[in-house]
Amino acid sequence: MFKKIVLSFLILIGISLSAQSKGINFQKIDLEAAKKIAAKENKLIFIDLFTTWCGPCKLMAKKTFTDPKIGEMFNKNFVNIGIDAEKEGLSVAKEFKIVNYPSFLFLDSKGKLVQYDFGYYNPEQFLEVGASVLKKK
Repeated sequence: MFKKIVLSFLILIGISLSAQSKGINFQKIDLEAAKKIAAKENKLIFIDLFTTWCGPCKLMAKKTFTDPKIGEMFNKNFVNIGIDAEKEGLSVAKEFKIVNYPSFLFLDSKGKLVQYDFGYYNPEQFLEVGASVLKKK
């Protein structure tokens, strides 16, 4: 009985770890917290600015952000946050004059814009976007 419990526990841990390793790990933090983490870890900040009604936003969330290669690159090099532009992201959308969704802001640890992109990208295309941002770092 004890062996079955331990084995079940180990299987659950394995499933949990494999699920976490896929795609971008969006942290549930605000921009100020992201700046502090970025400065401490010497990373850039990636903000996915989306809306709930945006079709391309949903496609990015489903097809691109879940890709393991995207996750590997972005989790290693960026502090990733997703912000609903019509809720908690109103001030960010206004500050950066965002009118297109999804919008992707790449910022340094001080909050200065490094690169801006918008629209749908498949995983291969978005890897290129990430690489172009990293070249500017």
